[in-house]
Amino acid sequence: MTSFKRTTYIFITLFLLGLVSTFYAEAQRVRGRRSGRNVSSQVKTDSLGLDSLRLDSLSADSLSADSLPSDTMGKKDALDAPVIYEASDSIVFTKGGFAHLYGSGKVNYQKIELTSAVITMNMDSNTVYARGVKDTAGVESGLPVFKDGETPYESKIMRYNFKTKKGFINSIVTQQGEGYVTSRDAKKGAEDEIYMQHGRYTTCDNHEHPHFYLQLSMAKVRPKKNVVFGPAHLVVEDVPLPIAVPFGFFPFNSSYSSGFIMPSYGDELNRGFYLRDGGYYFAISDKMDLKVLGEIFTKGSWGLSAASNYNKRYKFSGSFNASYIVTKTGDKGMPDYSVSKDFKIQWSHRQDAKASPNSSFSASVNFATSSYDRSSLSSLYNPQQYAQNTKASSISYSRSFPEIGLNISSSFNITQNTRDSSINMTLPDVNISLNRIYPFKRKKAVGDERWYEKISFQYTGAMTNSISTKDNLLFKTPLTQWKNGFQHKIPISATFNLFKYINIVPSFNYTERWYLNKIKRSYDPTLNTSDHIRRDTINGFNRVYDYNMSVQMNTKLYGMYKPLFMKSKEIQVRHVFTPTVSYTYTPNFGTKRFGYYDTYTYTDEQGEVRTVEYSLYEGMTYGVPGKTMSQNISFSVDNNIEMKMKSDRDTTGYRKISLIDQLGASMSYDVANKKWSDLSMNVRLKLTKNYTFNMNASFATYAYEFDKNGNVVVGDRTEWSYGRFGRFQGYSGSFSYTLNNDTFKKLFGKKEEKDDKKEGEEKDEENSEENTEETEQNNSNMRKTEAATIGADGYMAFKFPWSISLSYSYSIREDNSDKKKINIKTMRYPYKLTHSLNVSGNFKIGSRWNMNYSTGYDFTTKELSMTTLNITRDLHCFNMSCGLVFGPYTSYNFSIRANSSMLTDALKWDKRSNTGSSVTWY
Repeated sequence: MTSFKRTTYIFITLFLLGLVSTFYAEAQRVRGRRSGRNVSSQVKTDSLGLDSLRLDSLSADSLSADSLPSDTMGKKDALDAPVIYEASDSIVFTKGGFAHLYGSGKVNYQKIELTSAVITMNMDSNTVYARGVKDTAGVESGLPVFKDGETPYESKIMRYNFKTKKGFINSIVTQQGEGYVTSRDAKKGAEDEIYMQHGRYTTCDNHEHPHFYLQLSMAKVRPKKNVVFGPAHLVVEDVPLPIAVPFGFFPFNSSYSSGFIMPSYGDELNRGFYLRDGGYYFAISDKMDLKVLGEIFTKGSWGLSAASNYNKRYKFSGSFNASYIVTKTGDKGMPDYSVSKDFKIQWSHRQDAKASPNSSFSASVNFATSSYDRSSLSSLYNPQQYAQNTKASSISYSRSFPEIGLNISSSFNITQNTRDSSINMTLPDVNISLNRIYPFKRKKAVGDERWYEKISFQYTGAMTNSISTKDNLLFKTPLTQWKNGFQHKIPISATFNLFKYINIVPSFNYTERWYLNKIKRSYDPTLNTSDHIRRDTINGFNRVYDYNMSVQMNTKLYGMYKPLFMKSKEIQVRHVFTPTVSYTYTPNFGTKRFGYYDTYTYTDEQGEVRTVEYSLYEGMTYGVPGKTMSQNISFSVDNNIEMKMKSDRDTTGYRKISLIDQLGASMSYDVANKKWSDLSMNVRLKLTKNYTFNMNASFATYAYEFDKNGNVVVGDRTEWSYGRFGRFQGYSGSFSYTLNNDTFKKLFGKKEEKDDKKEGEEKDEENSEENTEETEQNNSNMRKTEAATIGADGYMAFKFPWSISLSYSYSIREDNSDKKKINIKTMRYPYKLTHSLNVSGNFKIGSRWNMNYSTGYDFTTKELSMTTLNITRDLHCFNMSCGLVFGPYTSYNFSIRANSSMLTDALKWDKRSNTGSSVTWY
């Protein structure tokens, strides 16, 4: 017997047992009703003592026919508290201890409050009768509202005994949790419980005529606790559906407590029918909780997950989620049968800034096996999630010691690529920094500062240990294959002033690296590799250091200009010019005395002996010092141009406008090697308050030329020697803008439309103030409605909210992929433009329709990127959604489900495309 058949038989057996239990309970109820007729004498003592609604005492509209006659109650003991009553119209006292309240009657007794248009009280029997009144059109108003503590009940007719705290209620309406419980006949017990017949349960706020409800044959309601009911069936738009349950239970616990989580059901083509996201919620404490969920499929797949949230005020907060899934596809014993086991761990932790001012700990972990997203249904039906092929995790800790100016930070980082299962791990990554220290500064300075007191130094250190491998080989990789190192940097500098306007900054920079191994190379013709190079790792402590010296000189030049036009605006233009010149000397660390470089020899195919120089520390974490001496002279300039003009809009009376925020260029010349560097230029313009244009470009100094073999190489002659400017190497940038109703009107709207908009906003503010109290009284689960807006022409204003976000990115680079494309006359490669456009936005058709979309187009490949369209429709009590995905991951999903969180997994219909048909994994 297959697992599917076994599961089907179990479901059928449980359903039959439920029906038998229902019929047996109904038989016992009928038997109790018949036997109840023999105890009618008890009614004279207390007609509310029976747990049945057999006696319809609500048919008479007078206390004379009430089942609570005053003589049966007699002169009982006095009430525990006074009864306070009032009415807006009149209060009439009659014989027999009756008091009739007309017009907005109100009766208060202890925590009990009753309001109604007409109220009749019997002082002797402690009973009360309330009803509404009908106008000439037959519309009832002033219906009774009974409130015991915080639980209100609405009804049409009500009888209540203050002493026994029991009563009969006709057409009761009470809100419990997210739903409404209504009944034609109901009885209130002494413990505030309500027994109902012919009741309804619905989450629709139109409880008079709900769009859907559960028709309850009988029910017991314990306010703010639960509802237990007998046989019930579903009714949608007044049409009974063949969907019934023998019994049911709805909990209404507003307090923080533990409880079961009902699962959601559905089917998936490859794994069969399923029950998902069902389990138990543990309310551990006010600071921590735990949710344990599970999922099971009829074809053998299953999974478990645990999620927890924690929060300690003024200390820390975070969340943790771990899941483990076993996926079985195909039929056992067949070639397509496969079993995969995957897990995922997510952890987010944040420390409150007030917890410890000198230390902090944070975590952002998102680690999963490479095939997890292919197996989890949550990922398969989320296009943004399964299209993402990289995951990053980080755990960091930092500690500062203010008394000595020391800062230490450490982090643990993991980067995953689920496309090729590669993983990069760094454990640990430590950084140490010491604040700048002035060793020669006097503790008690007297007079001017001495020149040697300006000398300062600081220290920065870093240590790292990393590995790059596949995720299945992570724990199998030996420690000798990890890349590690330690780096120390000590810069010494001072700032002196020359002629009051020129700053001179000499500096000395020392860098030292510690490595635990080095790699020695040798030529071995017998080695079965392409280059026949043997690489031997020599373990041990290795100290690699270098240093350089530099001196920098800079100043600022200011220029002011007053234009001859628009003198009334008092325009002033300021130009700030910042030139910088520096000289840097770096010794040659490639000599044998340092031991950073070595050589090996080999004989080529022509029989010539060749010598190859290499670094013993090539590929190490912090690099290796250079093997040539350099004397660089660097030049750089920066420009800033601002304009100030008179303006009434600014509080200071003047408005500042940035014409050119930054325009700079830099270049250097190596005196020792007689080489120019490339020219770098940058410009920054503040076009608007929200957008700043940035551009960084590089111009190559040396021109292309052909070598003796006819290959294109960078030669020794500059572009200037050919009478040309530096070769433009490329530029990249991006631009984004969001356009909606408001921005569209600002850009293209007429002045009259803008004025109408201002008036409309003022009217909306007035209307919102008037409706504030009404809105606050509305319940959170009731459907939000918007008041119609009237335009300036007196007609209803047309509203069509929309927004569109455009993002354009571009890149211009030399296309040197094909060496034959070079122009022989100009010795330039053609430029290649790569650009793409991404579009996203939403629009609403009325107040119930909402559409979101996103797409993109690559102009280089002429292909659309992944395109998504999500459509939602508010169906009052239900919500309809449809999602369409086009592109490399084509799929669709359609869902209709109840809005109530309690019923959303029970009252639903989902239709999705096959997850394995169009999704492509690498």
